[in-house]
Amino acid sequence: MSRATSFLVLVVILVVVVVGGLFYLDQAVEPQTQTVEKVLPDDQFAR
Repeated sequence: MSRATSFLVLVVILVVVVVGGLFYLDQAVEPQTQTVEKVLPDDQFAR
């Protein structure tokens, strides 16, 4: 193989590994959820 072809193959393999890692992290990590309750005072609303 020529030097340019070897470099191109290396770049393609590196891109595949990075995209695969990002896809794995996207599937493996779930965002944490937290319930927030906020009490609004009654005098804030007109009657």
